[in-house]
Amino acid sequence: MNDNSRRQFLANSGKLALASGAGVLAVPEPAAGIRNKFIHHVYFWLKEPDNAEHKARLVAGLKKLSAVKTIREFHIGQPANTNREVIDRSYAVSWLLVFSNAADQESYQTDPDHLRFIEECSALWSKVVVYDSVDVV
Repeated sequence: MNDNSRRQFLANSGKLALASGAGVLAVPEPAAGIRNKFIHHVYFWLKEPDNAEHKARLVAGLKKLSAVKTIREFHIGQPANTNREVIDRSYAVSWLLVFSNAADQESYQTDPDHLRFIEECSALWSKVVVYDSVDVV
């Protein structure tokens, strides 16, 4: 290795070390994309938890419902394979929604698509729990 190559290698190695260490020293910040937003998190328990067709129908209904104009972001999920005493994995499907504000969430509650979803899919679930939240920080 000649002197120029060695210098370049050492310079690049130093930059890589700095870049790698920056992530370790960084302090996490609140998610910028959901700051000052209204979070609406819905958990569904199915009447027939082992019925894959019912779960698929619920998920399809949620995907269709996600087109409501006041919804900014959404996530459809299921329990992760984590096992700790504080984790509740008894639900079948979760639906996380992000709205710009409480007024948009209120509008969503009476949106014809939301009412249609309830009419078409409510026979599938035995229980629904909703957690709404806004920023603390």
